[in-house]
Amino acid sequence: MTPPSPSHPTAAEPPSFDVHGVEPVPEHGRDSSAMDQWWIWVGANVAPINWVLGALGITLGLSLWETLLVIAAGNAIGCAVFGAFNLMGHRTGVNQMVLGRAAFGRRGAIIPGVIQGVLTMGWVGVNTWVILDLAVAMLGELGIHGGAGLKYLVAAVVMALQLGLAVVGFYAIRSFEKYTVPATVLVMAVMTVLSLTQVDLRWSGGSAEGGREKFTAITQLLTAIGVGWGVSWVPYSADYSRFVAPQVPARRVFWATALGMYVPTVWLAALGACLAGAGKGGDPSQLVIASFGTMALPVLLLIMHGPVATNILNLYSCSLAALTVGVRVARWKVTLLAGAVATGALLLFMRSPSFAESFDHWMASILVWISPWAGVMLVEYYVLRRGRVDVASLYTQDGPPWRWRALAALGAGIVAGWCWQYGLVPAMQGPLARALGDTDFSWLSGGLVAGGLHYLLARQERRKARRGGTPATPDVLTGV
Repeated sequence: MTPPSPSHPTAAEPPSFDVHGVEPVPEHGRDSSAMDQWWIWVGANVAPINWVLGALGITLGLSLWETLLVIAAGNAIGCAVFGAFNLMGHRTGVNQMVLGRAAFGRRGAIIPGVIQGVLTMGWVGVNTWVILDLAVAMLGELGIHGGAGLKYLVAAVVMALQLGLAVVGFYAIRSFEKYTVPATVLVMAVMTVLSLTQVDLRWSGGSAEGGREKFTAITQLLTAIGVGWGVSWVPYSADYSRFVAPQVPARRVFWATALGMYVPTVWLAALGACLAGAGKGGDPSQLVIASFGTMALPVLLLIMHGPVATNILNLYSCSLAALTVGVRVARWKVTLLAGAVATGALLLFMRSPSFAESFDHWMASILVWISPWAGVMLVEYYVLRRGRVDVASLYTQDGPPWRWRALAALGAGIVAGWCWQYGLVPAMQGPLARALGDTDFSWLSGGLVAGGLHYLLARQERRKARRGGTPATPDVLTGV
């Protein structure tokens, strides 16, 4: 059934159905506040996956205090990068993948757009898998057992809920996060207090021996839930900050989004590390039940909110990525298709014998392309263009369709990221990572190589233009 066509929205009365595609959001549609952005990103990260990843530090052999230090410091960097990307959407009213046309060209931007679309659908499968573990454990405590059939039924209900919200679009997402996240945060606060009073914290005594083993564990934790976590969200950022009212100060947008990512991520990761350090394990359902027993059942219902809040962002951003690459279908139809593909991914994950292995595969593949892409985009927007973009030029046929310097930099960054990446499978263990004691600095090597090469190639391009007497076009080389 085709959704109704709403009348033109006003700032005071936003539409119930989001008709915006990838065109710049008009001013009358930009009525979101900084606090709306805060709730969106808090909701996306008050999720069980974050305490699973927090427990990873203990699993890798770090002590509790070492794990907490790495999580807090790493996320300060990653979330600051995330906040900087949100400013791009706020200043332009344009979604993140279309903004990529400034660096990669109209056709060149198709490459990161396709990657983003595919990975977001995979994330829906991963996050929904986490919900199923929690739901089945909860129902089992209630005495409800249905085997595989029950698990598939829960999956269908959850997928329908998150797909429905994503189809309606940004305004539904904003309302869902704004009115449900505060209650979830309150439950999480109670849950944190109760759990920490029921365990004996062990601040020292990590199993990693020697400085080298600890350094290796630190780098791997930084990739999984430190710097790498905030960086992994940057392709989504402008998709939502483009709705923020232009008169909202940029600093408020930065802090609302950066802290909206930082606070819940560090909070839940720290909780997971504390529980794992006390010997409670790393499985999400077991962590909750071991800490609360039967009292955890109402808590589990609300904790399932986190992955749903994350998946509606994945589905919505997936549809925008598809529109960016040239799919000429209404956004809501693309979202439905993305949901169908994500459901297929979910079925694959449900058959996976190891959630940890499946998640690591996705995270590794995401950072290998996101960190170089982010490096190119940061240099393009903040260094070459000094924060100024001709929005109209992003939608016209003028200018080169491919910007080879950006694509070359992206390719080099991906190779550099892979070289210093240490994943669970041999194909994702780069030679530099193995040579340096299984360390993982893929996010750093990929971003620095891509961003640095992009800047150097831009300077070289301008020098050639000067020698040849050809004026450097402002939309390509401004500020170099």
